[in-house]
Amino acid sequence: MAEIIHPFYESHRGAMEAAMRHRLDLAEGMLRERAHLSEIAGIRQEVMDEFEIVLTQMPYVGGAASRMSDFFMRLMGFMAISRVLRRHGVSLSVIGEIERETYKAQLLTVPEAERLASGRQFMSSENRALLRAQATQSATKSHQKVFPEDFVYDFVEPGPGDNFEFGIDYKACGFCKFAARHGDKDILPNICGLDFDAYATRGIHLQRTQTLAGGASHCNFRFSRLPSD
Repeated sequence: MAEIIHPFYESHRGAMEAAMRHRLDLAEGMLRERAHLSEIAGIRQEVMDEFEIVLTQMPYVGGAASRMSDFFMRLMGFMAISRVLRRHGVSLSVIGEIERETYKAQLLTVPEAERLASGRQFMSSENRALLRAQATQSATKSHQKVFPEDFVYDFVEPGPGDNFEFGIDYKACGFCKFAARHGDKDILPNICGLDFDAYATRGIHLQRTQTLAGGASHCNFRFSRLPSD
């Protein structure tokens, strides 16, 4: 019996597949030069086939009502890339380099004004209010019962002497849960590394000194605005 893709992800499937093909276009040179792979057409097909599997495995955490759905849709494709490159004997460090540089290049194809506007919206008081509310909701037993694969997090206000504007402590991570369930724990740190460029390209400085994937009790995200040129 064929595996089923959740209707929410099915409705976004075309955009996610297009993003994957774009990533592979951007990664092609690095796949040849750093991963020492030559049959790039075959690798591309393997990645897209693996992505079809990942789509069936993606947990549903509330669709458009959950900010975490976007994280899954933007980053879960890197699980497919990692799996395929790992099968071809590419080291985890090289996989991480290729993925991070590819993701940054993809992010930078968005016009700067649009990226910075997105960053300002993320740092806005309105979004902070939303984050506080969703953080509170994520920790409730009722939410965790309905969406057991979701993230659980606290909103963090800066204290005296802190040099960040606000923070998020992730107590449970959807990607960690996914990786544990599907045997991807060794490639998980590479996915975590994508966060820094995701925020920097939007004009946001992310400070993070520990992660759940690294064995810590929580991921300590701290956000502040990057100085404008």
